[in-house]
Amino acid sequence: MLGSDELEVLYYVDESGIHGKGLYARVAIKKGDYMGTYDGPEVVENGSHVLWIEEEEDEWIGRDGRNLLRYLNHSKKPHAEFDGFDLYAIKNIKAGQELTINYGEEPDPDNCD
Repeated sequence: MLGSDELEVLYYVDESGIHGKGLYARVAIKKGDYMGTYDGPEVVENGSHVLWIEEEEDEWIGRDGRNLLRYLNHSKKPHAEFDGFDLYAIKNIKAGQELTINYGEEPDPDNCD
C-alpha cells in the first residue's frame, strides 16, 4: 500500500469540472499500473467518501476514505477501477488529467480507450 507521502508525489487535489474537488495525476501513469489503496476505517453505514466492495457474494465491506483517493470523481469513461480496495489504471493517463472511476457497475471496456 502506498502511504500518504507517496500518494502526494503521484497526485494532487484541485477544483473539478465534474464535482467539487477532484484528484489529478502529477505524473504520467500507464495502463495496468497500481495507483494506490483506498484507505480508511471500515464502516457499516454509507457516507460521501465510503467505498463498498463485495468481498464474497452478498458480503459487503465499506471503507470511509481518509487518503487522497477519496477525491476520485465519477465518469462513464473512467481512467481507473478498483480491484477490491486497490486502484489500477485502465488506460494511459497524462500528467495533469483528472482521475476518474465509474461509481456503478464494471466499466464497459469499449469506453476505456
